[in-house]
Amino acid sequence: MRWILPWLFVISSGLQVFPQNAITTVTTTSPPVISSVTEVYTRTQYCKWPCECPATAPLCPSGVSLLTDGCECCKMCAKQIGENCTEVDICDTHRGLYCDYSRDAPRYEIGVCAQISGVGCLLNGIRYNNGESFQPNCKYNCTCINGDVGCIPLCTDSKPPLVWCPNPKQIKVKGECCEEWACDYSKKPRKTSARHISSAGKPGKKCLAVYREEAPMNYTLSGCTSKIRYRPKYCGLCLDERCCSPYKSKTIEVNFHCPDGTDFSRKIMWINACFCNLSCKNPNDIFADLAHFHDYSEIAN
Repeated sequence: MRWILPWLFVISSGLQVFPQNAITTVTTTSPPVISSVTEVYTRTQYCKWPCECPATAPLCPSGVSLLTDGCECCKMCAKQIGENCTEVDICDTHRGLYCDYSRDAPRYEIGVCAQISGVGCLLNGIRYNNGESFQPNCKYNCTCINGDVGCIPLCTDSKPPLVWCPNPKQIKVKGECCEEWACDYSKKPRKTSARHISSAGKPGKKCLAVYREEAPMNYTLSGCTSKIRYRPKYCGLCLDERCCSPYKSKTIEVNFHCPDGTDFSRKIMWINACFCNLSCKNPNDIFADLAHFHDYSEIAN
């Protein structure tokens, strides 16, 4: 019996060790504890109030729309297809563009201007996709917008002729796409009297400073007739190098009556006296002085 007792003691000790090792193994393989704390994202504030806008609106390239930004504050040049857009930098809605934020998930702050699905265009046998820009020739740049074709001219640098340019015409220049203005000096223009003036006045005189209607007449405007008759004065015509322009005038109000029964009034210039002088670049053209203004090209168009 003495030799059996040590073996029983060893067996009982082994039984106590194995359960402890098993418990330790289970503890080390338990899943990790997931933290309940999540990252807080702060959205970028693009719009700021009150609005602070430049004194003048930006000058947009040809074909780019000038729109109010997404904050309803300032004027901006609309973003075009493929350009980045935000809640303030909006896309060109006139060209059927919208801001696609799908690539900026989950923030959805910065997008890309994309084309709204629409029908294409057919021009000269060539089919263009909706939103596609193309040049049918060297003079125009066009865009297909949902079945419609809109074009802008590329020949915008040609200056109109001055008012004293005789017989102006546009000519084709070799190697150039756009035509240019040219003056034809081979034909000398004749001086002609105004339709309502038969001569320069009394025999021996070269100028008729003021001409007046012989009988009272009615003013007409868009099919409507003035209620009363007038004998207006006009600046006359010179046979020499002088021109006549209004010297003394005032503004009068003329009442009109229309065939549909409606009435309205318009203010017109009433000439009292005219002055004839030699300061005209082109005789008998009272608008010649407009050529001295830098915006004359816009007026001439």
